[in-house]
Amino acid sequence: MTEFTTEVVEAPERFALWEETTSQSHMRNRLHSEDHEDFLAKMRVLDLGELQVSALAYSHLEIARTAKLIRQSDPEVYLINYLLSGEGIVSVDGSDTTLRTGDLAVLDSSRPYRGGVRAVPDRWSHVTVQFPRALLPLPEKAAQGLFAVPVNGRHGMAGVFTRWLTHLNARATEFTPTDIPTLASVTLDLLASVIARCLEAEETLTPETRKTALRIQINAFVEKHLADPAMTPQAIADAHHISLRHLQQLLAADGTSPAAWIRHRRLERCRLDLVNPRLQARPIQAIAARWGFTDPANFSRLFRAAYGIPPRDYRHLPAEACADLQHPCAD
Repeated sequence: MTEFTTEVVEAPERFALWEETTSQSHMRNRLHSEDHEDFLAKMRVLDLGELQVSALAYSHLEIARTAKLIRQSDPEVYLINYLLSGEGIVSVDGSDTTLRTGDLAVLDSSRPYRGGVRAVPDRWSHVTVQFPRALLPLPEKAAQGLFAVPVNGRHGMAGVFTRWLTHLNARATEFTPTDIPTLASVTLDLLASVIARCLEAEETLTPETRKTALRIQINAFVEKHLADPAMTPQAIADAHHISLRHLQQLLAADGTSPAAWIRHRRLERCRLDLVNPRLQARPIQAIAARWGFTDPANFSRLFRAAYGIPPRDYRHLPAEACADLQHPCAD
């Protein structure tokens, strides 16, 4: 992970520095900004091998990928832009499309386009995923069907993908080189699933890509419904239109079962609440009930089995000791 800010130079030099830096980190484009006399901007780049995830922040920027620039140099990549704040516009073949906060847009370095973003100052404006077209596990014709078309990234499979991008940016400093293949693979599989879903072309995905996307979609569903005592393995299977047996096989690949996974995630939420200083006055029974445990005695037994100590005692441990007691999912 690398970070860059234009504040390393004086105000008159900032826009030129941004032009030069982004031409190397992404590709050369024609840039313009209302703030070119004092262009405050920053960038965080997560290098995942051939795939790159970058978060950018500025108040206003216009960009043009011209036919001349394409002839001069073309890396033949897709760019997936996720707008985090403000609003934007993409223009292709003379047709303008408005982008709003939460939207995704697919662009191709080999096709001319114009775009602009007017964002909220001092906040990340958008996340861009850039990678060679050959890496996407979808036929090129399928992906081209979404070129410069806004995709709502606030719900559904696209929502799972945008949350993934948000977490990648927020946790960029936590990853190690050994994480790179997994992070890149999951990012591409999720994106392929989003594109296929939008184009109703899921049959073009490889079985492994569909499996990865489904697994992450199930994770997101479980996290969202942890507080609901009615969330059972069967409810999860029904929500994703698969059999309970299929769900069991999917989680077995990770060495767990649906019931164990739900239990583990609920216990982990309880554990975090127990050591939250702002919740010290909240009864343990209320914390347990908040995360789907309706039987206090059963909750206490499960918590002790997972962390080796009753919840009441755990609540009063020093922070360092609590961290040592974190435990992976039980069988």
